[in-house]
Amino acid sequence: MTKKVWGGRFREDINEVVDAFNSSISFDRRLYAQDIEGSKVHCLMLAKQGIISKKESYIIIDALDEIKREIEMGKFPIHYDSEDIHTLVEKALIDKVGSLGEKLHTGRSRNDQVALDLRIYIREAIGRANNLIKDMQAVIVKLAEENFNLILPGYTHLQPAQPVLLAHHLLAYFEMLKRDRQRFEEGYKRVNILPLGSAALAGTTFDLDREMVAKELGFDAISDNSMDAVSDRDFVLDYLFASSILMMHLSRLSEELIIWSSREFGFITLPDTFCTGSSIMPQKKNPDVLELVRGKTGRIYGNLMALFTTMKALPLAYNKDMQEDKEAVFDTVDTLEQCMTVLILLLKEVSFNGENMRKACDGDYIMATDMAEYLVTKGMTFRKAHETVGQIVLFAIEKKKSLENLTLKELKCFNRHITKDVFAWLKPESAIARRNLHGATGYEEVKQSIKRAKREVGK
Repeated sequence: MTKKVWGGRFREDINEVVDAFNSSISFDRRLYAQDIEGSKVHCLMLAKQGIISKKESYIIIDALDEIKREIEMGKFPIHYDSEDIHTLVEKALIDKVGSLGEKLHTGRSRNDQVALDLRIYIREAIGRANNLIKDMQAVIVKLAEENFNLILPGYTHLQPAQPVLLAHHLLAYFEMLKRDRQRFEEGYKRVNILPLGSAALAGTTFDLDREMVAKELGFDAISDNSMDAVSDRDFVLDYLFASSILMMHLSRLSEELIIWSSREFGFITLPDTFCTGSSIMPQKKNPDVLELVRGKTGRIYGNLMALFTTMKALPLAYNKDMQEDKEAVFDTVDTLEQCMTVLILLLKEVSFNGENMRKACDGDYIMATDMAEYLVTKGMTFRKAHETVGQIVLFAIEKKKSLENLTLKELKCFNRHITKDVFAWLKPESAIARRNLHGATGYEEVKQSIKRAKREVGK
């Protein structure tokens, strides 16, 4: 059994089963780069403060760089009897520089060390997430611009409601993604606070320069309370929460693309390279990629709820329960980035069937709201107009006609002020052209929305 860094107080070695159960090296080894980065700056600070000599700091830093290179090249032996990534790096350092390596842990604890590593890791993950969001926004804007004139039904309750521009529909997802970026950016502010210097929970008697460490590691501030700093995982929950909402948006988009690709809708054609087939039905072309994005959303929700549950009753300060945060974070980072990457690639190759979209606007009395608004222009109150158009729709259903196919004589039976201009009014294109209120689906307004969106993503 390998000697533990905390083993001085114990007469017997830890039980092997307990050792395996207690260990986190199998998953927190992913934090090696962050752990080494923090250790190097901590070492520089110890030398600056005269706690170790400058010569000693150079030797330690060179050895840490060597350990990092060896890990990245796959040459470094991962000792799974090391309890965690912190003890692994420390043991490797001692193997290289002897007892000098034992000085590195002066003034810190694994409690503030892991908080530091995780903050750096999540800070990096936020940066990657926001870059992927921006890439997806750029693809959406491009699709909106390229398919600007396509019209399809907008739906409520999955029932045809009113005609909208496809570009307007797509840009709704642009807005969702904009809020996702904002959430990650807001979370970044809470992540970017240095916990190092809090030690186990009470701080340290050594004269550490925390401001120097914060500046060197790119943190905006240092923590104000050592007990909070080592037991805080709000910043992890922030990341998981933002990821969950982002995945909800990706899932909604995936669901619509799945529906739109069905034979019943036929609004889009998915690229063959992003679909799979059936082992028994030769004709099948299944949207498995989109279904997986939809399915993995629940997985990320689960990671958020798992950590909420872990943290809900923990007394101050650090508790071993908090080791459970790592796997939730790592799985969320991997799943989110994979889903974003594959969905961006798929969106670039989706083709839209404008003819089918336009045909879908010709039934189901989709112009009923515009008919009511027409009657308002003729002097009727909206509530009375709504009732009248409901009666017209009921009449048309009984006659098996669409609104547009009713005769002027038939329409005048409901309101004598209706004239032949109503038929131009009831065209989906004219309905869209009338809707140029800010945020609406009008041609001019959507053009402006695209311009704003392009500026936001730098295109």
